[in-house]
Amino acid sequence: MAGGNFLGRIISYVVNELVVEGLANNPTFQRFAVRTSKNLEELSTKATQAREELVEQLKDVTKNVDSFKRQ
Repeated sequence: MAGGNFLGRIISYVVNELVVEGLANNPTFQRFAVRTSKNLEELSTKATQAREELVEQLKDVTKNVDSFKRQ
């Protein structure tokens, strides 16, 4: 039983190495990875900006509510 597990691990390791090497040396995959990384960075930046805008809007709403309560 343990021998089968060991053999499975070896096969998994070899296949993993072949796939990783194949993708690492593939120009198409490299372009895909770079584009995906850029898109994720842009989305992250946009999400951060949107969050900051929302925080500012909430601050304005809070100020307006506070000033309304005081009247």
